[in-house]
Amino acid sequence: MAKQELLASIRDRYRESSRKDKSKILNEFIAVTGHHRKHGIRLLAQSAEGSVGTGAVKGRRIYDDAVREVVILIWEASDRICGKRLKAAMPHLVESMERHGHLDLDPEVKTRVLSASAATLDRLLKPVRATVAGRRKRRRRLSPGRNIPVRTFADWNRPPPGFLEIDLVAHCGDSMWGSFIYSLVATDVCTGWTEAVPMLAREQNLVVAGLEAIAKQLPFPVLGIDSDNDSVFINDMLTRYCVDRGIEFTRSRAYRKNDQAWVEQKNGAVIRRFLGHEAIQPAGHALRPGDPARSGQRRGEDEAR
Repeated sequence: MAKQELLASIRDRYRESSRKDKSKILNEFIAVTGHHRKHGIRLLAQSAEGSVGTGAVKGRRIYDDAVREVVILIWEASDRICGKRLKAAMPHLVESMERHGHLDLDPEVKTRVLSASAATLDRLLKPVRATVAGRRKRRRRLSPGRNIPVRTFADWNRPPPGFLEIDLVAHCGDSMWGSFIYSLVATDVCTGWTEAVPMLAREQNLVVAGLEAIAKQLPFPVLGIDSDNDSVFINDMLTRYCVDRGIEFTRSRAYRKNDQAWVEQKNGAVIRRFLGHEAIQPAGHALRPGDPARSGQRRGEDEAR
């Protein structure tokens, strides 16, 4: 009882004193009562009714079970995002859920929910986060190339006519800028027979149409197709095309041009020898800056002047 009387007699004087005087009063109070220093600070900081004057502890008490349940509901509706993102989205989520009838909040609860900081939201959600299962991972789409067998240069073993190596040759000159023609080249591994068709762009549908045109020009049926790892070849469309026609579809190893030695040799000996290395653009397409044709046109215009 003497400790309570001592505490009541010096509490007001302690709270109104300067920091230096508070330290002296606290030292005397601890020496008399034997309390721990932190406990003595809490006792002297209390008001007469027993509430602590520090805002941090008082602030935490306003977030009761009702606020926690609302925060959990909104967190689940937002796909369990983190506290910082939830704080930024909270006003919009509350307004939208109230408008659609998913929430009917008491004004006081709504005020507390909207005033909660990101750290407070994380603290309120900590117990439920520990119990719920981890967020379901999105299934990663597997590349079609995983299901296409790899064939190296040593795996041909003298195939019969009909097994083709295919490749694209870009007629772009010195720059890949703008539009230009591609050549879809197919070389038979057994006979060396080579066919090529032009393509206006690198597009899967055009590759399938080009292979159909090449198949009509060959004197033997197509039994197999071997391509590099270009996405214009390694895709579901060309895979279905081969499956529907009973064609064996294989691919080379990445960054191993020697796996397609037959078609690579024809790219230079046939396609480049016949068409050269200059840019070939679609008819009616605007010429690119620096193209030889454009330069010659300008020279002619200057001479005319």
